[in-house]
Amino acid sequence: MDRRIGPERVSVHPRGFSVDGVLMRQIVLDTETTGLEANRGHRIIELAAVEVRDRCITESHFHHYLNPERESDAGALAVHGISNESLLDKPKFRDIAREFLDFVAGAELIIHNADFDVAFLDHELALAELQPLKAYCAGVTDTLRMAKELHPGKRNSLDALCERYQVDNSGRTLHGALLDARLLAEVYLAMTRGQESLMIEIGEPVARGVEGTSRVVQRPIRVLSASADELAAHAEYLEILDRESKGICVWKRTEGG
Repeated sequence: MDRRIGPERVSVHPRGFSVDGVLMRQIVLDTETTGLEANRGHRIIELAAVEVRDRCITESHFHHYLNPERESDAGALAVHGISNESLLDKPKFRDIAREFLDFVAGAELIIHNADFDVAFLDHELALAELQPLKAYCAGVTDTLRMAKELHPGKRNSLDALCERYQVDNSGRTLHGALLDARLLAEVYLAMTRGQESLMIEIGEPVARGVEGTSRVVQRPIRVLSASADELAAHAEYLEILDRESKGICVWKRTEGG
């Protein structure tokens, strides 16, 4: 399934595999801004990106507070708590643009509510007389769209997903780009691990019968067969696990590998 945006798309397996089975470099990205609308002149005040390689979060990251050359709206200040005064001595986006593009170059970007962040980044890149974001990266995966497909009708904010996938977000009292990017990286890895879909969420299969008694609702089971590409990617992933575990990969032994 392709959840990326923009006309130039690279075919990437949902777990980070490219078509030929080679694991891609992924960058989990987040921004904080002066307001909600880039097309009305709002700007980025914090930009953070966290690297994921071979489905592992690395120590490599990009992070800057930025001088937006304007003040934040009161509503935005209430969300991120970054004062206008604290940004006066920070670099402007154009000063760090090349460093940022070097960091994300060729990677698949993982962003929650990607349309929002991409609109702001494209606006900043245009002001710096640079090409749109899609010219530098392999594609963009929107985890909000992914979450809505996996959990229709449920809350799919970052906090809600942290709770659902048991990611510790106790330090998130205000929004912050670096913290949120790290939390999103953990959430994304949990969302694409393939195990959570086997769990039945509490309360869903129970309905009320006559006189308030409970009865179990039997739902039809859908069986979806894996494609040849998905089977090949799965086999490659098991080989990697087997090498990293020095030949004790339980899944590989179970499948007769």
